[in-house]
Amino acid sequence: MRYLPSLLFVVALGAQAQTDEFARCLDGLRPAARAASVSEPTWRTHTEALQPDMGVVANLDAQPEFKTPIWDYLAFLVDEERVTDGSARLQAHAEVLQRVQQRYGVDPATVVAVWGVESNYGQGFGRTPIVRSLATLSCFGRRQTYFRTELFAALRILQAGHFAPERFTGSWAGAFGQTQFMPSNFERLAVDFDADGRADLFDSAADALASTAHFLQRAGWRPQLPWGFEVKLPAGFSVAGEGRRSKRPSAEWRARGVRLADGSPVPEDLSLGLLTPAGVQGPAFLVTRNFDAIYSYNAAESYGLAIAHLADRLRGGGPFTTPWPTDDTGLSRAERRELQAWLIVNGHHDIGTIDGLLGEKTRAAVRAEQQRLGWAPDGRAGQKLLQALRAR
Repeated sequence: MRYLPSLLFVVALGAQAQTDEFARCLDGLRPAARAASVSEPTWRTHTEALQPDMGVVANLDAQPEFKTPIWDYLAFLVDEERVTDGSARLQAHAEVLQRVQQRYGVDPATVVAVWGVESNYGQGFGRTPIVRSLATLSCFGRRQTYFRTELFAALRILQAGHFAPERFTGSWAGAFGQTQFMPSNFERLAVDFDADGRADLFDSAADALASTAHFLQRAGWRPQLPWGFEVKLPAGFSVAGEGRRSKRPSAEWRARGVRLADGSPVPEDLSLGLLTPAGVQGPAFLVTRNFDAIYSYNAAESYGLAIAHLADRLRGGGPFTTPWPTDDTGLSRAERRELQAWLIVNGHHDIGTIDGLLGEKTRAAVRAEQQRLGWAPDGRAGQKLLQALRAR
């Protein structure tokens, strides 16, 4: 215990050094901000008392799109609950979505799928202050040049009075609103679709949906073109050199023995790239440039597949034909909530609210249960653990 004060002193010194480095970084960004049309009063108002949030830097290297197994990622984002809720939103906003499609050429299911994945249909915007996040990411971690551009855009948004500073919150990476626009995209593409004099991505579903369709249109979306198809690959098929960007004519895929998942031929006259997110043993997809447009919304193929698959489910489609190559698939949100309830029953009372979000306390409880079962304590919650807790 006699070492604790010394340890706290070292931690405090480290935090102060970080704060000092942050202040120097922001001071160095001041001229660039002025050149980017951020006024001096705006800069002072929103940065002078700012403290860094180093949690967002940690998140930069732990994004679920790249770290989470694809079967866990999709089980969470494209579950029956999200399909049911999305179907209700399609009906409730049918008139707006029809007008959005007429103007921008993007079908209602795709627009609503983005809405569902990004904010659970407007139910979760994120609570992190946008300027603080972007300022921190402008000074620490990877991609600082990108985040500085977004920081200056965020400050211009506040400067123009689009949103009150206390309302300007969102994801750890700086995205905000019902469909999670980055600030620069808001400036370029946000739409006042309800004609009330302002583009409001927080409180206007019409503005958010139209802005999303506008984004996809500008990203190259083509009306009537499918995003792609699940396909079956012939035995021994080599995927070397294939990918989303390596588009080939339909005729070439047909000649190589690729067929749709239901056994029918690949549609003609399309340019298609092959996507195998879990290798050749898992589901495979031929994707068009419309998938690329979805991908541009959040540059991860798993994200693009979640949007595309949810859109298909909202049109009445079913799950993928080919199962994921794992014997321990992921959990839906309802199953995650059930898992948390069983963890509490088994004595893990400190995991917090039963919300289906597997935070660190839930993962610690999962590791404890895995150890009890004699499993490797990796903290991952899948079907096997849920079934074991049910049986217990």
